[in-house]
Amino acid sequence: MSVVSQVILKADDDLRYPSAGELKGIQAFFKTGEQRFRIVETLTENEKKIVAKASQELWKRRPEYIAAGGNAAGTRERNQCLRDYTWYLRLVTYGVLSGDKEPIESIGIIGAREMYNALNVPMVGMAEAITCLKDASLGLLSAEDAQETAPYFDYIIQEMASA
Repeated sequence: MSVVSQVILKADDDLRYPSAGELKGIQAFFKTGEQRFRIVETLTENEKKIVAKASQELWKRRPEYIAAGGNAAGTRERNQCLRDYTWYLRLVTYGVLSGDKEPIESIGIIGAREMYNALNVPMVGMAEAITCLKDASLGLLSAEDAQETAPYFDYIIQEMASA
């Protein structure tokens, strides 16, 4: 939910107008709009490059995942991992665009974690995979844009690591 929606819903719940502090929060949200659009555009336009770099780094760090018997040993399994990478990257763009981590949680981070546990996918490996995705993504952004984007990746990493 966007900052604007949150303020409106909170004010309505309390049967009041938005406070001066809430309006300043909305104003700050609008001021960062151009940056958020730039970040989302960069990540979206470079999705294939980011996913390729992140997966190569993960396979280098964890070759046992693609070795016989690993969770990503076959072509089908590896393609599912790459599909998941794009899903997590898309979740990050939703968070950046809305200026909130709520879309990441509401769209299904908890359900995804439960699914991985049911499939015996090592959660430590998922956290490491998202770290590789984060590194590949932030490497394409300016320092300021990377600083704005990192917390959304960190939230996913934390949620995966806490399973």
